[in-house]
Amino acid sequence: MEVEIDAKNMHYKELNEKIHQILRENPNVKKIILKNVLGQRFIGNGLQKKDLTIEIYGIPGGDLGMFMSGPTIIVHGNAEFAPGNTMDDGTIVIYGSSGDVTAHSMRGGKVFVRGDVGYRSGIHMKAYKDKVPVLVIGGTAKDFLGEYMAGGTIIVLNIDEKGNDLGKIKGRMIGTGIHGGAIYIRGEIDKDQLGVAADIKEFTKEDLEKIKPYIEEFCKWFNLSEDIKNKLLNSKWTKIAPISKRPFGKLYTPDLM
Repeated sequence: MEVEIDAKNMHYKELNEKIHQILRENPNVKKIILKNVLGQRFIGNGLQKKDLTIEIYGIPGGDLGMFMSGPTIIVHGNAEFAPGNTMDDGTIVIYGSSGDVTAHSMRGGKVFVRGDVGYRSGIHMKAYKDKVPVLVIGGTAKDFLGEYMAGGTIIVLNIDEKGNDLGKIKGRMIGTGIHGGAIYIRGEIDKDQLGVAADIKEFTKEDLEKIKPYIEEFCKWFNLSEDIKNKLLNSKWTKIAPISKRPFGKLYTPDLM
């Protein structure tokens, strides 16, 4: 069962209440299509229906899919700040770019962004039990990518909308405070682009096998050619991971703990 909502001039509270009402009254609904979305916040927040897809035409506001556990959200356009904030499970697919703190505090699920992401994306991502959050960025990222990251995987493909290379990424302070998980960037990164507690590690065959399924899924979502997929998989990658699990441990003394 499919339902369509025209969100034009609709307040975000009204829109979200309508979505929840539809799901309460029609448990067989499998897809909700939202048209004319323009800045409405909190779409999909807290939803736990695994077989639900929400398609958004327009630009959703902040905290898209926050606390979500299960559904798939597809955005045919850009997204504002913090899509995937504290998401537990599910998938968010953004056909444009997204704003700052994308995937903030994700605990599980996957976020695929075809374009670029803003500052501090992936901040506080953390794996929880058998759940490992994944953020795949098609373009590039602003400064402080993966800040205070405690777990999960961030992949930066560094290609434009046609699949061409964007060149060396310019983001700085990558992985500041990272103490878990890993950031994979296609191409080379200079040491002076890293933040405190981050280090460049050897990229191994095991790392490639780890990120390969997410790259393949990214290419499938965005209909990228086999040639582009093969180029991505056969590129030079830089792995960024923590220096240690307690990078700031020496800052604390027994008297203060």
